[in-house]
Amino acid sequence: MLWHCGDRSQCNCETNLLLKVMNYKDFITVEPGKRGGKPCVRGLRITVYEVLEYLASEMTEDEILDDFPDLTREDLKACIAYAADRERRFMSAS
Repeated sequence: MLWHCGDRSQCNCETNLLLKVMNYKDFITVEPGKRGGKPCVRGLRITVYEVLEYLASEMTEDEILDDFPDLTREDLKACIAYAADRERRFMSAS
């Protein structure tokens, strides 16, 4: 990872770069009546949590896409970007 300002301890560029490259808000939706209001991928009934769980269980992107043909690689990236942004916001609030 390249650090824009040259100092990892002072730099928030990694998060900023991820959010600039992948605008997850175009892919992640929250609807109160769908999946209990959990964040879902493009209004589908597939939650961000499920996608992250599949990735964490060592399923490859190709395996996930084969099992869920409605998903795209961009959807998977959006889930990761959403989780990264949520973690960043959580840590900033602490």
